[in-house]
Amino acid sequence: MESPIERIRLSQTAKDQLLKLRRFTKIDQWNILCRWAFCRSLSEKTIPSPVPIPQDSNVELTWRVFGGEMSDILLLALKQRCHNDGLETDKETLITQFRLHLHRGIGYLAADPNIKKIEDLIELAS
Repeated sequence: MESPIERIRLSQTAKDQLLKLRRFTKIDQWNILCRWAFCRSLSEKTIPSPVPIPQDSNVELTWRVFGGEMSDILLLALKQRCHNDGLETDKETLITQFRLHLHRGIGYLAADPNIKKIEDLIELAS
């Protein structure tokens, strides 16, 4: 499935939060932590606030790197979430909602005082 999202550049704040999560969880790959964060945001009932997100870090991922073998499933989850939230599923909306969900999720994970190791992420999912 072709994704309308080609590349994503993270904000410096998100990069700093991911560095914190890397230290705690020992997960070195940005894309794996970003997947956890994206799914964490999707699990929230509320729509992410439409805030401007700077692209001021040097961390950039392609959609294929972000999603890996799960890229089609993650794209479908994003489209379904947009549909459930009463949003369109055009390219610009998907890109915007992906950025908002990703950054919100990173913030949630980084701020969670219960996440101190990889097992805490797994417990969060169950």
